[in-house]
Amino acid sequence: MQESENRLFKFPKFQDLIIFEDDDLIVINKPPFVASLDDRTGGEVNILRLAKRYHADAQVCHRLDKETSGILLIAKNPQTYRAVSMAFEHRRVNKVYHAVIGGTHTFEQLVVDLPILNQGNKSVSIDRANGKAAETIFNSIKYFKHYTLVECKPVTGRMHQIRIHLATQHAAIVGDSMYRGKPVFLSQIKKRGFTMAKDQEELPVMKRFALHAKHVSFSIDGKDYAFEAPYPKDFATLLKLLEKFDS
Repeated sequence: MQESENRLFKFPKFQDLIIFEDDDLIVINKPPFVASLDDRTGGEVNILRLAKRYHADAQVCHRLDKETSGILLIAKNPQTYRAVSMAFEHRRVNKVYHAVIGGTHTFEQLVVDLPILNQGNKSVSIDRANGKAAETIFNSIKYFKHYTLVECKPVTGRMHQIRIHLATQHAAIVGDSMYRGKPVFLSQIKKRGFTMAKDQEELPVMKRFALHAKHVSFSIDGKDYAFEAPYPKDFATLLKLLEKFDS
């Protein structure tokens, strides 16, 4: 699996991921298919390992799912790590994600407030009795015939929060098979003039689920920070194709 992912995705230099850096903080636009931290097997490339090669005291302040792209905050010293971690813990970090979901959905400040239970082994469920409080605010940004681009603002930071909260609205993120999200194929949206060789298997437009951490803002020691991460190529391509063939 790892080898095939690496073939799909050519890993750039860590320096090329950086969108901001000062004496305390490194902010990167994390590419998809790269874990934020070491996993249990510890064998694969991850952001923490790359960051430590760049700056020995680097610590990743939070995490994104492996397939999720976008803003990731990395502290350059223990004081900053603690300050940023506390800001996340006390919900003083404003986070905005963009997702492409299946179907046309009109979300206007839709608040999904459903407790999430972490069942271990990267599996979560909605559990009103035993789950931890989880809240996400959704707004539709752009409508296509069969899909919607949605802004997602997680108030809390539970594992898979945005993904499972969208799934409860029958609005799973495209390509998110864990929550019944179906991938987008060009043949579905480009009805005319789509041809393929007989022995060729069609691949989805995006080879992951369409979720991107777009914006983060917070304050530390009276200093305001705000960061915006452009879409990676696969996310931008999906939107361009939907604009062209599904509008």
